[in-house]
Amino acid sequence: MTTGHDCDVLIVGGGPTGVTLAILLAQQGVRTIIAEKEPGIYPLPRAAHIDHEAMRILQQAGVADAVMATCRHTTRYDFLNAKGEILLRFDGSDRTGSGGWPAANFIHQPSVEQALRAQLAELPDADLRSGWRMERFETEGDGVIARFDTPEGPRRLRSRYLVGADGARSPVRHAAGIAFDDLDFDEPWLVIDAIVHDHDRLPKVNLQICDPSRPTTCVLMGEGRHRWEFMIKPGETAEQVLDDGFIAALLAPWDVDGAVTLERKAVYRFNARIATRWRQGRILIAGDAAHQMPPFAGQGLCSGLRDAANLGWKLPLVVNGRADPDLLDTYQPEREPHVRGVIAMAMMMGKTVCITDPDAAAARDEQMLAARAAGMVLDGPPAYPPIMTGCILAGSPGAGSYFPQLVAPDGTRLDDRVGPGAWLVSDAAIFATQGLVPVSPADGDLSDFAAGLRAELQRHACPAILVRPDRSLFGAGTPEALSAAWHAALQPAAA
Repeated sequence: MTTGHDCDVLIVGGGPTGVTLAILLAQQGVRTIIAEKEPGIYPLPRAAHIDHEAMRILQQAGVADAVMATCRHTTRYDFLNAKGEILLRFDGSDRTGSGGWPAANFIHQPSVEQALRAQLAELPDADLRSGWRMERFETEGDGVIARFDTPEGPRRLRSRYLVGADGARSPVRHAAGIAFDDLDFDEPWLVIDAIVHDHDRLPKVNLQICDPSRPTTCVLMGEGRHRWEFMIKPGETAEQVLDDGFIAALLAPWDVDGAVTLERKAVYRFNARIATRWRQGRILIAGDAAHQMPPFAGQGLCSGLRDAANLGWKLPLVVNGRADPDLLDTYQPEREPHVRGVIAMAMMMGKTVCITDPDAAAARDEQMLAARAAGMVLDGPPAYPPIMTGCILAGSPGAGSYFPQLVAPDGTRLDDRVGPGAWLVSDAAIFATQGLVPVSPADGDLSDFAAGLRAELQRHACPAILVRPDRSLFGAGTPEALSAAWHAALQPAAA
């Protein structure tokens, strides 16, 4: 049995989820290799949106400013019926969310990936190997041996852990024999991406056109781009809807001839599925390999980044022997309820949009217009479930909730001021404790954040709060009790 390892963590898949995870691991000295089957970044747009929490993860990865420079923003997201009446309106897309960034950020995915890869290249403990296609893997002793077809011929890598961040078709998931739970959403849509030459002729807000004759999505994207999505009707073929003349007819009512140039056209099936297992021993899956969702809530890429943030602090502790490998068993129980909440929201939005029966659409319109007139509708997406089980101090105030990122008047963000790791926040004197960063409102270096930190302590009515490295709340209590509970949760079983 081979005893050496080529790396601590091998990530199969070099998209945003895999590269973000690699950065978070390499920042902590975890030797990481990414094996990506493609020779370079896919040059055309795919994901269109990331939220404020996802931006905070990219901030931790060191690329938030570069990504934000390519983003576009809007004030709202409107659902309109065929007459143009507002059925539902989500306001505040441009306001700062609890992650410390604008609530909704519309991206150009190749630009995001370029920023991530540039950051990855600066880290000595990370290595991206392009053109490496995984053929198979097997677990052997204290590692995983993966075999690849590469431009230089067959290669093998031995790692302590293997993460499949290799997309919806995930060879890693298939090789591990992991099944999907199908949530019964399957709709074919035509996706059109365009480069914008005259923004004044395009909508300034995001739109869902709930028209039974042709449900349609129209949304902003980053780097001067715009997207339309058109539901494909029964009997229409992919070849038919991809024809340039067919597309021109679909875009004609938008009066954008000369204002845009088509960049991409593709037919997608919008699905909702969740893998039944996200960890199998030394094998883990993340991103689209673990879950797929309709795009209506704009949470597909966000969910993959949240997976990376969750694994990005647990794997280093396990690899370095500071936590029992069982800590990785908390990954799916922590992430899956949130993903299911996101998918439920996306399916609700999709089922609202995708009604094609005129009578059913008229009934929907009547119900939603009445609810809106009565002030009985949401003005934004509902809160998704917090962490309810896993590496939290269950029963303590706020355990599993999201700890907000405070922003100083000069724009400085709390995470940049305090730095990475787990934080112990308290106004009381904090004794020295290994592995925790003390954060005190009385610290002069944190004076811009003192009021906000004290407000969080008051909200949980406890003298201290322990914030995990992914900025979820471990729990609240006394500094001593929190420190003891944290280390007990991570303590290697053999110790």
